[in-house]
Amino acid sequence: VISMKKILFLCMGNICRSPAAHCVFQERVNQSSHANDFLIDSAGTINYHSGSAPDGRMQDALRRRKIPIIGKSRTLTINDLEVFDLILAMDHDNLNDAKALDPEQKWHDKIKLFSNYCTDPLVTEIPDPYYGYGDGFELVLDLIEDGCKQLYESFNKEL
Repeated sequence: VISMKKILFLCMGNICRSPAAHCVFQERVNQSSHANDFLIDSAGTINYHSGSAPDGRMQDALRRRKIPIIGKSRTLTINDLEVFDLILAMDHDNLNDAKALDPEQKWHDKIKLFSNYCTDPLVTEIPDPYYGYGDGFELVLDLIEDGCKQLYESFNKEL
């Protein structure tokens, strides 16, 4: 039996990208026989939206894909760095902000870019759709679904 895998998705405000990844990955895990093998959460590097549900535009995009909406915004803590096995930042700013919480670099090896799991090597960050227009939320969900699929596959060998 494997130990529980604890995964935290991270973006700036925790209302668009990281909660979307939380919802997508949770749904993927729930559809498998390994729902009890994962603890999945999301957080933001700023507390501007703490307690808020995901952005309404992201909720609409998730609903169109029949992905249940879960979670409320919260801020990344030092305790998260200790507790979670893998912290996946949506962009380099989030990655650097998370690492800045750990000046002794005890947990730097578990803080990574989510885009490392995307199949397109040209994707180095998940763009923030918050101030964007048009299909920004759909594009972000395409990238997140791709990354979450590869992330899940990376654990499949252990499950």
